Amino acid sequence: MKIVVLDGYTENPGDLSWEELGRLGELTVYDRTSLTDEEEAIARIGDAEVVFTNKTPITKRVIDSCPGMRFISLLATGYNVVDFAYAAEKGIPVTNVPTYGTASVSQFSIALLLEVCHHIGHHDASVHAGNWANCIDWCYWDYPLIELEGKTMGVVGFGRIGQAEGRVARALGMKVLAYDIYPNDSGREIAEYVDLDTLLAQSDVITLHCNLTPENTGFINKDSIARMKDGVILINNARGQLINEQDVADALNSGKIGAAGLDVVYTEPIRADNPLLNAKNCIITPHISWAPRESRQRIMDCAVSNVKAYLAGRPVNVVNQQKL
Repeated sequence: MKIVVLDGYTENPGDLSWEELGRLGELTVYDRTSLTDEEEAIARIGDAEVVFTNKTPITKRVIDSCPGMRFISLLATGYNVVDFAYAAEKGIPVTNVPTYGTASVSQFSIALLLEVCHHIGHHDASVHAGNWANCIDWCYWDYPLIELEGKTMGVVGFGRIGQAEGRVARALGMKVLAYDIYPNDSGREIAEYVDLDTLLAQSDVITLHCNLTPENTGFINKDSIARMKDGVILINNARGQLINEQDVADALNSGKIGAAGLDVVYTEPIRADNPLLNAKNCIITPHISWAPRESRQRIMDCAVSNVKAYLAGRPVNVVNQQKL
């Protein structure tokens, strides 16, 4: 059985091992495959039975051109890069890695918030540039510093990641509000569930941890921003498409949004003309919330388990099960 990994570099840039996956078949790993050239994907898949992708699209045409492909697995949770409905029509299960990043993503969200509050990176660079050595006072700060205790965090999307972040926010002395279409008892132990308008109006910090759907694409826009507190802090390390980037940039530049910490943008890699690059008080990191070695190892372990389950005739983590 041939196994092909189309874009394995971000999952394993050299600090993990493909050995366990290689024991299950004849394995070929490509660091990167074109996101736009279907012919390259088709040629690399060839007659492989099992195909892994992270961001490389597997379209209807790719599926039709690779009749030997019988199993598609994501090296990620999101699966929008695969035409999973058409794969189901062809009897091909599509699987993902559902829960690898709870700790790392929630931790990174808090890191973005703390960076907004203290500008640690800036002040470290300032000290190394000699500004403290040449300061007439014993200390200085270049930005207003923010204490979180007593402030309100509103979390949009209160699943595993949102709840993990909520627990940390509570430990920092914050009140936590949550909006989720599926409230549950574990969430109620951490936060007060409210409607979205209430969350927008009452939160000092708004963080996004919801899945991307057609209904919520761009829901952080000039209309929803107008319903927020003046000077609100916005944190997003879920999906870049949740926000209207021009509206957020305008709100940052006007001061309506006091600061933003973003690990995701609408188009990745980020475009040079993205309006957020020149917005005031906007911290942007290159989609790395998911990337600690520990969480990538969980992806690798789940990838191996997904193939083993497929070979046993009992596939797990199937995202197109209802359509098969």
